[in-house]
Amino acid sequence: MSVRLAVESLEKVYGEGERAVHAVRGVSFATEPGEFVAIVGPSGSGKTTMLAMIGGLLTPTRGSILVNGTDIARLRGKALAEYRRRRVGFVFQANNLLPFLTARENLLVMARINGSDMRAAKARADQLLEELGLTPRRDALATELSGGERQRVAIARALMNDPELVLVDEPTASLDSARGKQVVQSLIAEVKGRDKLGLMVTHDLAMAEMADRVLEMHDGLVVAHAVSTRG
Repeated sequence: MSVRLAVESLEKVYGEGERAVHAVRGVSFATEPGEFVAIVGPSGSGKTTMLAMIGGLLTPTRGSILVNGTDIARLRGKALAEYRRRRVGFVFQANNLLPFLTARENLLVMARINGSDMRAAKARADQLLEELGLTPRRDALATELSGGERQRVAIARALMNDPELVLVDEPTASLDSARGKQVVQSLIAEVKGRDKLGLMVTHDLAMAEMADRVLEMHDGLVVAHAVSTRG
């Protein structure tokens, strides 16, 4: 299913009065199906806060987040949980893998939670592990994996249930440049091959240049919006 995102006058304020912190200040932008967008900027600029609001993890103070016409900012309770579970794939800086499960089992647990057909889920898990260079490590416990391997498993897990939105926060922070490029290329292929939307927060400008567009944030504002020059 094609997905379009329209963020309108989005704000997030913590606290009140003189102690109020404006983490995101009136951000607006829109995307088209199949786009992979990088969000860059210094620490504290609002990148991760904005990503969390789009993913339904934080409630905006003001503004709207339209995903195929549905305002995610207005969802509550079961509807919000369903949005996060079925329509969004998250990759966090902390990989949050279950340590007592293998790499493959960490992927399959997502299918079990959603009640997916397990035969198809196993084939999907094996495909993702192969794409991310993890087939030789598929039966290793999460605690036996290197930091880079754990991050790649977390990326595969985020893609398991075919989400419409793929939201990733510093996906290459623990990877060398070659492996980081491979991971971002896999994310881009998934997004473009299925008309999803990919949003990636990154400090790595080389990775940002692989995106279709780059949003630059400072002090809660989008201060630059550029089409990537990637070839």
